[in-house]
Amino acid sequence: MATRTRVELGRREDLGADCANCFGLCCVALAFAKSADFPFDKDAGDPCTNLDDADGCRIHPHLRERGFSGCTVFDCSGAGQKVSRHTFAGRSWRDDPETRRSMFATFPIVRRLHDLLRYLDEAITLVRATHDETSWVAAFEHVRLLSDGTPEDLTTLDVDAEYDRARPLLLDASAIARRQGPVGAHAQRVGPGTDLVGADLRGADLRGATLRGSLAIAADLRGARLDRCDLLGVDLRDADLRGTDLRGAVFLTQIQVNAARGDAATVLPEGFQRPGHWSTTVDAAAGVTPPRRGPSGRGARSRRR
Repeated sequence: MATRTRVELGRREDLGADCANCFGLCCVALAFAKSADFPFDKDAGDPCTNLDDADGCRIHPHLRERGFSGCTVFDCSGAGQKVSRHTFAGRSWRDDPETRRSMFATFPIVRRLHDLLRYLDEAITLVRATHDETSWVAAFEHVRLLSDGTPEDLTTLDVDAEYDRARPLLLDASAIARRQGPVGAHAQRVGPGTDLVGADLRGADLRGATLRGSLAIAADLRGARLDRCDLLGVDLRDADLRGTDLRGAVFLTQIQVNAARGDAATVLPEGFQRPGHWSTTVDAAAGVTPPRRGPSGRGARSRRR
């Protein structure tokens, strides 16, 4: 097993899970509850019964059929290998009780910092062609240095305050990106915090829209136009993305992609992994039929933030 973690480079391609360089932290440090995503309860700090002695999953190829769909959705944003190989310099939670306690407390914090790094890195890309990127780069470097901290520094860090500090920059980057082209015909019907649960948005033109913080659970987005559409924090669980081109979507994450449904015609941004549960065929109807009604089956109530 390699001893160097790629996340030391501090770029977006390093902000994804590298399970071969992790001590199975997501399978131990985090809790889960019996639900449609997990077949039993597990407390934080208890190893999953499927974790083997080499920190691998015994049923990894069969997680969904065995009731562990929640595992297939999860992505640590590179925090697993960062904590395992950098923060704790290769010491495992198996080594001693103090390392175990400290590592499990540190992992969720680093994961949130890496999520923020991923957003800030994308923000830099969004603004650099038209604006001075200095403020965004400085924010990225600030958070990166925090993520490199000692366990003691990390466990006393106010992560919420760091998100509050970065929020205006992310909003500005989104606004800059969304101004770089035409606004779609359906963009004005939605906004931050819109209730889109079960919405029929097939073929909807959402270019330049902001859905930030919206609930789009089980929404039908087949063939929707999402170029420059802000998806930061949008809940896309079971959303239908068959035939949808996601390359231009703003602040899309791998977890959102994992939680949704797609097919062979769904186009992902560079660096994203195609989920194993997605269909390998093409839905011929995707993107052909326009929305039959307004943007939400629940009247598009807006929960603006």
